[in-house]
Amino acid sequence: MKFIDLFAGIGGFRFGMESAGHECVAFCEIDKFARASYKAIHNTEGEIELHDATGVTKKEIKAIGQVDVICAGFPCQAFSIAGHRRGFEDTRGTLFFEIARFAAILKPKYLFLENVKGLLNHDKGDTFETILSALDELGYDVGWQVLNSKDFGVPQNRERVYIVGHLRGTSGREVFPIIKTRSDKSIIQLGNIKKTESFGGNPQCGRVYSPAGLAPCLNTMQGGQREPKIFIDGKVRKLTPRECWRLQGFPDRAFDKAQEVNSNSQLYKQAGNSVTVNVIREIARYL
Repeated sequence: MKFIDLFAGIGGFRFGMESAGHECVAFCEIDKFARASYKAIHNTEGEIELHDATGVTKKEIKAIGQVDVICAGFPCQAFSIAGHRRGFEDTRGTLFFEIARFAAILKPKYLFLENVKGLLNHDKGDTFETILSALDELGYDVGWQVLNSKDFGVPQNRERVYIVGHLRGTSGREVFPIIKTRSDKSIIQLGNIKKTESFGGNPQCGRVYSPAGLAPCLNTMQGGQREPKIFIDGKVRKLTPRECWRLQGFPDRAFDKAQEVNSNSQLYKQAGNSVTVNVIREIARYL
């Protein structure tokens, strides 16, 4: 199936979708550094390239043509009027609205979305209810499941909610629930190297972990001294950018290409912002 990679980042969705046999026809990413990595990693020749989703016109969206799937790991900023139960109208002013806007014009068979687990109970559940209401109004039946990256072959404890919307009146099978054997590994914390005040009060930043266990969830604060620390070969050190990319399921060949066009600071940030390729690949198999 053909898909558009919205809020594309470095292409975690794309890697997973392509490995399941799907084809990317357009991508949209506002961050110039992430875009540089994306274009270094993926063959985007002949594809439609978009930058700021909020500035994409209806004409430009229509020019994408027929697509079967919109993929998006959308940023989760607060919904200012969530809970008023006005469906599609309640999403205006948020980046989720851009997904809804693209969907209203392109009418793909599937919407494939990812967000933090906390989206489910944000604002006492009103935010997620608003999202479901908006998608229902657009004609999509929605299923979702919280999945942990550690159960998909990468040693990272990362829980995310994955959402699949299916356009009513089109054929298709249920995607969720996805049944996986749960990993029995856990995070093994060995101690702290400094007081948490040294890291802006974030307690995770000073913690040291054993490589025999899981890495904690990578976050978007990577780039300074905030990467997870491990004790290995008798020394404490932070994870390298390459190791962070591996924790998100990216092959080394992708990292090597991104490293040629970006600094370590950006590479850390990009890993923290990405979706986990392995989880996307598994879900994409069912589309």
